[in-house]
Amino acid sequence: QVQFEESGGGLVQSGGSLRLSCTPSISLFSFYAMGWSRHVPGRQREQVAYMTAGGTTNYSDSVQDRFTISRDNAKNTVFLQMNNLKPDDTAIYYCKAIRSAVSTDWGLGTQVAVAP
Repeated sequence: QVQFEESGGGLVQSGGSLRLSCTPSISLFSFYAMGWSRHVPGRQREQVAYMTAGGTTNYSDSVQDRFTISRDNAKNTVFLQMNNLKPDDTAIYYCKAIRSAVSTDWGLGTQVAVAP
């Protein structure tokens, strides 16, 4: 069982910024792709960002140019810098460790709320 520590969520006004962090208890952190997904009840879960072990990144169209994923392998931590937040960004954000295309470990989530 992988334990995740997620933090950085909160309530901000439209246009504000938040920085999420996630530290999984995984010994081979540097070898795994890491990502962030978000979920709103009644909607499909959306992958917003991920970074491979080699540093390749990908973002959903909805957050492109506003969110930045980064990682500090020495601290086993992945970050999601979220700028110019919009009300539609309100969701529970889940950190994930991607072992393969069919195996992913998930954190418990941290809430982000953006006021109009």
